[in-house]
Amino acid sequence: MFRWGILSTAKIGRDHVIPAIAESENGVVAAIASRDLDKAQALAGRFGAPHAFGSYEAMLESDAIDGVYIPLVTSEHVRWAVAAAEAGKHVLVEKPLALNAADIEPLVEAEAKAGVLVSEAFMVTYHPQWEKVRDLVRGGAIGTLMHVQGAFTYNNGDQPDNMRNLAELGGGALPDIGVYPTVTTRFVTGHEPQRVSACVRFENGVDVYSSVRNDFGGFELSYYLSMRMAARQIMVFHGDAGFIEVAEPFNAGLYGDPAVTLWDKGHKRGETFRFGGAKHYREMVEAFVKHVRGKPGKPVFRLADSIANQRAIDAVFRAGRRNDGGWETV
Repeated sequence: MFRWGILSTAKIGRDHVIPAIAESENGVVAAIASRDLDKAQALAGRFGAPHAFGSYEAMLESDAIDGVYIPLVTSEHVRWAVAAAEAGKHVLVEKPLALNAADIEPLVEAEAKAGVLVSEAFMVTYHPQWEKVRDLVRGGAIGTLMHVQGAFTYNNGDQPDNMRNLAELGGGALPDIGVYPTVTTRFVTGHEPQRVSACVRFENGVDVYSSVRNDFGGFELSYYLSMRMAARQIMVFHGDAGFIEVAEPFNAGLYGDPAVTLWDKGHKRGETFRFGGAKHYREMVEAFVKHVRGKPGKPVFRLADSIANQRAIDAVFRAGRRNDGGWETV
């Protein structure tokens, strides 16, 4: 069994990834590290982890773990991922991996030098609903893809201490949720955005609303996102012979059951595929371990993909700061 160390007691880990590791067929929760030892011990006790550490450094120095999951605030991701790789640990790090594409390069070097796996935790790319969308689009079910539409919103305007509202911690809607329409479109189509135009609104140094157009060459991706609007998620892939609606595309199971509906060109006949039993966090951690062990499994999200995705977000920021509707090259 792969021995996981969890670097921090963050909510995403407590609620989603650590339970997925505990349920997985090839991994165990071996250690929890926190700057507060009491918190580390409490979470270790909750999940039956035999080790708890009062510092991140102490856990990385330990031979009790094979790899780490890092759910720290965004501004700390690259620093601790590099430290973990240099300590010879495999690394699954929460998204967004970095705040700009250039910051990922040192991690590419650290991964190669240490001979470990470093992967960004894009759980959506492991979900069977997205595999179904990919197969339908690439199989010609909607003809020629013309346009992708997306939205991802929530409202945390009443939470000033939330890290997403704090620039110094790497907050903002684009790093937190703008990555999802981009990564899922890239995953489904196998194509990269070439140009970006955007309108972005900032509050206290963080972006809180964006309206974005991505030119992929043969089709466009347009989406909006916000941290100041009622919660909504949608993705639609529209071709000349039909379209696909993706229900609960990014937080499958949180707001309802994930589903994919294929419509014909007259919007008269629909076929719905449902995935209520899927556990994408478990799929992700199991695929990670299988890759480390050299066993067959789902492809893991690699750093080259992280760089490509982050370049698109970087271009949105550049275009948004111009606020003239012009295009930025990805």
